[in-house]
Amino acid sequence: MSSEKIVKHVILTGGVGSRLWPLSRKSTPKQYIKLFKGKSLFEMTIKRNLQIANDVVVVGNIDNYHLSNEVVNSLGVTPLNIIEATPRNTAAAIAFAAFATAKDTILVVTPSDHIIQNDELYELAMKNAIQLAEQGNIVTFGINPTKPETGYGYIEFEGNDVLSFREKPNKETAEYFIEKGNFLWNSGMFCFKGSVLLEELKKFEPEVYEASKLAWENSIDGKLSIEDSKKIPSISIDYAVMERSKKIKVVPGAFEWSDLGSFESIYDYLESTGHSVDENGNMVIGTDIYTAFLGLRDTIFVHTKDAILILQKEKAQQVKKLYNALDRVDSRLLD
Repeated sequence: MSSEKIVKHVILTGGVGSRLWPLSRKSTPKQYIKLFKGKSLFEMTIKRNLQIANDVVVVGNIDNYHLSNEVVNSLGVTPLNIIEATPRNTAAAIAFAAFATAKDTILVVTPSDHIIQNDELYELAMKNAIQLAEQGNIVTFGINPTKPETGYGYIEFEGNDVLSFREKPNKETAEYFIEKGNFLWNSGMFCFKGSVLLEELKKFEPEVYEASKLAWENSIDGKLSIEDSKKIPSISIDYAVMERSKKIKVVPGAFEWSDLGSFESIYDYLESTGHSVDENGNMVIGTDIYTAFLGLRDTIFVHTKDAILILQKEKAQQVKKLYNALDRVDSRLLD
C-alpha cells in the first residue's frame, strides 16, 4: 500500500442477530458476544483489517455503540463513529461512511459478525480488490462454496466479472450452483472509492442518496437525528447498487469464511475449534452444567440466564421466526 493511498475500513455493526437468540440480544448483539476463545466477532474483525486500512469507520446504532467503543478503546484504535438513530439498512449505512470520508478514499466495507480464517489469503483478496477499486470499480467479495448452502445469496461469475446475483436458493438450486462451478457465496463485503459508490447510489436511488446526505450533514459528532433518519428509505446496498450498476467486479476469496448467521454455522465453527460434541452430534452452548441427550441426534442446547433453546441443527433458520414472535409481543427476553 503506497503512502498516498488512503484506505479506510468501514465496519457495519447494526445487526441484532435475530437467528442467534437467546445468545444474541438487542442489548448485546452477536458481534459483541465473547464466544470465540474469549474474543468477540467485532474485535476479531477490527484486528483482521488493521494491516489493510489506514483508519477505521464504525457505523453503529444508538443502542450499542458504547459496546464498540469499549472494544476499539481497548485496542488503542480511534475510529470515526457514525451513530444511527434507527436502522435504515445497508445502503444508507454505507452512504454515511462515504459522505464522511474524502471522495478518493478507498473504503473496505465489512460486517462485524463474520468468521474469517487464513489471514494471508484474506489480505491477498483485499489487495486485489483495492487495485480494482482504484480503477473505478465497485468490488464485491465472493467465497468459494464448500457445500450447497441455502442460507446465502450467490454470485455467478467469470474471472472478475459478475454475470448475475442470485437470491438464497432452495436445496436443489444450490446443488446446481455447486455442480456448475462458477458460483460464489455472496459475502456482503465490498471495496470501492466512496465517490464512485455515491455516484451510482445517486443514479439508481436518488431518494436514498439525498436523504442520507441531508442526515449526515445535519449530524452532530457523528450522531444522526431520528427525524432525518426516518426520511431515508430502507434499502440494502445489494438492491440499491450492486445488482444494478455496470461497475461491479468480484474478487473470489479462497479464505475460509462464515457469516455465523445461524446456530448451524455456530455449531460447525465451534466443532472445528474443539468444542464438545457427543457421539450423536449433540452440542451444549452457554453452560457447563451436565447435560445428557437421550434418543436425540444433531441437537443444539443453548443456555442463558433467562432462556433455554433446544433445536435440531437443520432447523436453525427457524430461530428467526421465534424471535419475530417474541418481538410481536414486545417480550423483554429480546432485550
